[in-house]
Amino acid sequence: MKKIIFALALLASVQVANAQQAKDAEAAAKKVAAAKAATLNEKKAANMATWLKLGQTYVEAYNAVQGNGYVGAAEADLQLLMSGVKPLSVETVQVQGQPMTVQHFETADYYFSGGRLASIVTTKPAVEDALGEAVKAYRKAHELDVKGKKTKDIAEALGIIHDKYSNDAVAAYQLQDYAKSSELFGAAAEMSELAPYSQLDTNALYNAGLTAWIAGNTDRAKGYFIKCLDNNYYGDDGDVYARLSTIAEKDGDKELSVKYLEDGFVNYPKSQSILIGLINYYTTSGGSTDRLFELLDVAKQNEPNNASLWYVEGNIRLKMDPPQVDEAFAAYDHCAEVNPDYEYGYIGKGVYLYNHAVEVQEKASFEMDDRKYEALVEEYDKTLKAAIDPFEKGYEITKDKEIKLSIAEYIKNACFRFRDDPEYQAKYEKFSEIVANGK
Repeated sequence: MKKIIFALALLASVQVANAQQAKDAEAAAKKVAAAKAATLNEKKAANMATWLKLGQTYVEAYNAVQGNGYVGAAEADLQLLMSGVKPLSVETVQVQGQPMTVQHFETADYYFSGGRLASIVTTKPAVEDALGEAVKAYRKAHELDVKGKKTKDIAEALGIIHDKYSNDAVAAYQLQDYAKSSELFGAAAEMSELAPYSQLDTNALYNAGLTAWIAGNTDRAKGYFIKCLDNNYYGDDGDVYARLSTIAEKDGDKELSVKYLEDGFVNYPKSQSILIGLINYYTTSGGSTDRLFELLDVAKQNEPNNASLWYVEGNIRLKMDPPQVDEAFAAYDHCAEVNPDYEYGYIGKGVYLYNHAVEVQEKASFEMDDRKYEALVEEYDKTLKAAIDPFEKGYEITKDKEIKLSIAEYIKNACFRFRDDPEYQAKYEKFSEIVANGK
């Protein structure tokens, strides 16, 4: 999940004690009460400035309890910023498997990771739902601003609130409070649509669904994921389609489940989650797997110069039961025809041959019949040798260092078997050195 962390604005005054933090919170609450009382006066309630003031006081109340810290600040810098303010207690906790130091203040907790402030969590708010109430106040101000004189100011104020919601959502996510994180991401997404801000945050929309999913609230996740699709936001590699498919299957709607996968496959044919979902469906439902290739043909028509689509076809055919090896190899070979610089067709072919050779070797190790054993050894040698050529071609083409090393390891291991032959001995030495040197 993309994590968005926004720096919190420094407060204007320096607090000198935890007791002062509580006093600031109390003072902020009184300002909110006074500003809210003004809205009950009919004449003042008709004045846009009254609602602007209320919105401002709510935001100030939100800020008042968080102290002078800001996300990203070094612990040493905060000691200067918060001179005289000491935490009530300090402890080390495990967050997502990583240790974090927590400084507990009167009204907020500071979480540190790697010596820097990672998140601020309010523990004693000055007023309940300060940000939500601030949004309502600014929306009322916008409604009264019929001439649009304060449109820009109101939009900026809503933008600040959006950032605070997002920051709090990330903090809740880091602390593995996924239900709260979903609630906060949802608030960020929903208010981002409101005029005059009017900038739907699709990332927050997706994150609201994702965190609801993690929390086990699939109904809530479903609503946000559907809204993602409605707004042309699909997550990483079409993840939204895959998750909606899983939810539909859980709800017993297999027809809708496969539709999500098919729609996702057209747009994201390389998505492994979508691809595996489709293969599982068509190989277990009794339906024709021809539909998979129909979908792939659509993707090829959309991107005729995309060699990876033939690579995907090869992968699909090898995952069939039984594997369609000849057809898969034809697809892998076609990758080079579409794009001579595309290495994965060669790699896919090499990996299959190598793995199949290993399977044959294992089968031979259990064979007691000498004639059958010799036949298996012959097949093993033939298959292992066949893997070397596509691996070498992939090695020459790829520019990726890690892929080169991985291929070199395969070639080294394969050539070891045939090192009595000078040709293979030379290759074994060459690729052994590459693997040993890491380049």
